[in-house]
Amino acid sequence: MASTIFIVGVLGNIISGLVYLSPLKTFWRIVKKRSTEDFSSIPYIFTLMNAILWIYYGITKPDSFLIAKINGFGAATQIVYILIFLMFISPRMRAKTALLVGLLDVGFAAAAILFTHFMLQGDVRIDVVGFICDCSGMLAYASPLAAMKTVITTKSVEFMPFLLTFSTLLNGGFWTLYALLAKDFLVGVPNGIGFLLGISQLILYGIFHRYRPLKRVTDNLEDGLQNDPLIPASDSVS
Repeated sequence: MASTIFIVGVLGNIISGLVYLSPLKTFWRIVKKRSTEDFSSIPYIFTLMNAILWIYYGITKPDSFLIAKINGFGAATQIVYILIFLMFISPRMRAKTALLVGLLDVGFAAAAILFTHFMLQGDVRIDVVGFICDCSGMLAYASPLAAMKTVITTKSVEFMPFLLTFSTLLNGGFWTLYALLAKDFLVGVPNGIGFLLGISQLILYGIFHRYRPLKRVTDNLEDGLQNDPLIPASDSVS
């Protein structure tokens, strides 16, 4: 059983690596056009926060180095993506995006790590860190809902890349299987939800991938930060 868990974990790491690398084509496009267009920074901001917290979980829980290792790679990729966004995003959205990065990826992640490290011990610390990771994981998986909204609005899947959608589905599925085998339900809950959301995105892609967009929505997702339900009202979002 231990060898099976290890193999599934390694496969999960490979799939997760593909998920983290899948936006490369998108960011090459951003760099070439020197514009973020209708792409949203929200998924990358939440994914970075999620990766940082899972690194800490992997370090805290014994025999969970596979979780820490892949999320370390994931955190590095998200930092690069966010920096590119900050370089090419519209000036009026740069400050809000940077504020969100500071609040979630720096402030919240640091507060969660410091609190659990100094205030809790043993299994209690592991359980609390895992619960926090579950919450951040569900936010990370739910963050592409902004892109799904744009797909429905524009009837175009241009800004919801298929590779990212499909690899996210596989990632959720493999880590759900790993969680079931390892009996680590703290890993299974967010990834199970992510698997279901991945199916929803794939269905949406199948419905709209043949449609021609009804209109071009300029700065749709970036401006949508102001109305996104994941963003605090005061700012009106792995």
